[in-house]
Amino acid sequence: MSATSSPPAPTTLPAPPVRLALKAGGSRGLLDGAWWPRSRDLLSELPALTAVLDPLWGRITRVAVNPEHWPVIPHRVPVAGHVVKVGWFTPEIDPHKLLLLSYSVGRWDLLVVPPGTGAARAARLMAAAAAPDGPQLSASALVAADKGADGAADAGAGESAGGAGRAASEGTKSVVAT
Repeated sequence: MSATSSPPAPTTLPAPPVRLALKAGGSRGLLDGAWWPRSRDLLSELPALTAVLDPLWGRITRVAVNPEHWPVIPHRVPVAGHVVKVGWFTPEIDPHKLLLLSYSVGRWDLLVVPPGTGAARAARLMAAAAAPDGPQLSASALVAADKGADGAADAGAGESAGGAGRAASEGTKSVVAT
C-alpha cells in the first residue's frame, strides 16, 4: 500500500497596513496628507490605498502621477468593486505628489514619501504634510527641505517596518489600516 500526500495549501498572508497620514477635518492646503507606499508598483499599491480612502473621501475614480518615480503606470487599476483610472502628467504634477479624484468630494493631493525612506524621516514628512496649518511647501520642496535633517543617516536606511503613520502634530489624522 502506498501513501499519497498532497502539498500543503498555500497560505495567504494579510496585506501590510497602509501607511497614511491625513489632515483632520476640512482644512485644505497644498497637501491633504501623505502616503508612504512600500514600492513603486501602482498596480499593487493603489488597491490598499483606495480601500482606506473610499470610505473617507468617497469612491476614488481617478489618480494622476508624475512618471518620474513610477516606472510603470497602468491605465486602469482594479480595486474593490470598481476600477481606478490612472493618468500621468510630467510638468503639471509634482514628482512627489499623488493626485486623487473622487466624484463626491473632489480633488485630494498626497505627498508620496519615497518607499525606501527611513522610518524617522518618513514620520517627519508625513506629520508635516498632514499638519493642519501646513505645509506651505510643494511636495518636492518638502522632501528636499527634510533631506538635510537626517543627512546620511537616512540615505541608505531602507524601509523600516514601523512607525511612520504616527503624526506628531495636533489636528492630524493618522490612518494605518490593514
